[in-house]
Parts: sequence; structure tokens; C-alpha cells
Amino acid sequence: MRVPITLDLHVGNFTYPDTTEPDEIFEKLVAMATTCEASGFSSMSLMDHLHQIPGVGTPEKWMFEGSTMLAALAARTETLTFGLLVGSVTYRNPALAAKITTTVDIISKGRVWHGLGAGWFEAEHNAYGFDFPPLKTRFEMLEEALQISKLMFRGDAGTSGSFAGQHFRIDEPYNNPKPIRGDIPILIGGSGEKKTLRLVAQYGDGCNFFGDVDQCTHLLGVLREHCDRQGRDFDEITKTAMARVIVTDTEAQAQQWRERLLEMGTPQALVDSALIGPESVVIEKAEALRAVGIEGLTVVGPLAHDLEQLKRVGGVLGPVFGDAANL
Repeated sequence: MRVPITLDLHVGNFTYPDTTEPDEIFEKLVAMATTCEASGFSSMSLMDHLHQIPGVGTPEKWMFEGSTMLAALAARTETLTFGLLVGSVTYRNPALAAKITTTVDIISKGRVWHGLGAGWFEAEHNAYGFDFPPLKTRFEMLEEALQISKLMFRGDAGTSGSFAGQHFRIDEPYNNPKPIRGDIPILIGGSGEKKTLRLVAQYGDGCNFFGDVDQCTHLLGVLREHCDRQGRDFDEITKTAMARVIVTDTEAQAQQWRERLLEMGTPQALVDSALIGPESVVIEKAEALRAVGIEGLTVVGPLAHDLEQLKRVGGVLGPVFGDAANL
């Protein structure tokens, strides 16, 4: 079951210059979602963080519990698909996380996907009282959570069966009503070559990479090798990538944005791989990603709140990725 992402708006910042009061922010997000819906985007995703992360803003900036906000946005839209990019396995019991995603699936009439990852932000775990085990343990937790998620989504009309792992267990829980499509696709976040991509090959319906064309080409090759070892059809997995996207009128404006991103603390490698420039430049870079096998693009950037920029990005990139997946 492929993840329904062709062009996704990833929202990681909720503090906007034109939205200064808490009672304004939800309608602003609805406006962003409906603009995407009308402009060639397939999806909208949110981070799974409880306060703002380094590189985007300071901790006191606005942040929401992601699944709650996705449910609200799902109720105000018609075609966008939604998911966390990605949910941390350390923040929720995996059966509860699957139940939450199933609830959003019902609200959206089948327009949700389930994002999972191993988690990384230790300071946030400490702030909110979550344990932050070593990476090896978090990957063990992630693998068990993936198995439980599949049982919850695909179980029969009665219980979802039982599972007993080292970190999590279920004993015939009920996940009723079942997902509208009979299942919910799972996207596994991260680009780790040994563990993450092995989990994608074994359990995932989709993945999300960081990096330029060369890096994505390399990671796709590694994923294919894992699929071959697992006996998995590589083409069953939706391959997506995340990139900063800003469509400008001139190359001079594009260079100003590159310099501004560096001043904001964006790593040079991410600036270099960004799709920034006039329409022809952005299209050329996007088509290069498509050519190596990237089927969906997750758009991030400082202009995610700018409705005119969203219309422009959707108009430019929607046609590039619009036929990338069999949705």
C-alpha cells in the first residue's frame, strides 16, 4: 500500500509574521492547507515535536501536538493526505499511536498515512519527561512498533491479535472501526543505511530522504539492496525526499535567499541541495530528482506560510511529481 505523497507541504514552523495571536493560527493553517489543495499539492505533513527544534527557531516558539492538528485540518479539507513526518516511537505507545492515526483516517475518510521514526531530540525528551534510550534501543523499539502498527491496521473485525516484544506488547486490543481502506500506509523516516533502510524494506510503504541527487541515488541503491535481501518488491515503496523550495523571479533573489538560509544556521549541504531559483531552475532540479527515482517531494522552507508562494510552488512542481505514484 503505497504512501500517497507526490508533492507535500511539510510544516515545521508555526510562528508567522502575519499571525500574532493564538486564536488566529488555526485558521492560518487551514488557509495554507486549502491553498495547497487547490494548487497541486497532494499532502500536508507536520513535525512530531513538542517545542521548536534547533535550526528552525528557539524553544519558546509556537508548537502543537501533531496528530491533534492533523485531525483538525483533515476535517477542513477534501483531498489532501496527512501524516506526521515522522512520529517518534519514544513519545507514544505504538498501539495508541496506531489508534490515533486510525481516528484521523476516519475523520479524513481515508486520507492519512502513518509516519514513524526512532526519535532524536534528547533535550525535548528531557523537558517533557520521556526516556531517551540509546540509539540501538530506539531502533529495537521502532521495529516492534512497526509490527504492532501493522497488526492494529490490518487486524480482523475483532481484535488485532497479540504481540510480545522486549519493549512493547499488545494482548488482543480492538482497533474498531478499521481504517477506511482496510489498511494505512506506513512511512519510515530517516536515511540510515544499515538499520533504517532495512526497516523500510521489511515493513515500510514509503521513505523520506535528505540530500542532493547524488545522495538520493546512493540511498535508493542501498534500499534496493535491502529489498533484494528481504525479497521485497522495490517498486512497492514510495520514495520521497525533503528539500527547501523557494521560487524566485531572478537568480539574484535566489542568491539572497541562499545567503539568508546560511545566516539562519542552515547547513551548507542543505542549502546546496535546495530548490531555489526562478521557475526553470527549480523545475530542472526537481526533474533531476525524479530522474533518479524520487517519486514525491516534501517541501520545507521559510515561506511555507506565504499563500502566494504556495500557489507558485504548487504550479511549478505539481506537474513534475503529479504522476509519480499510483495513488
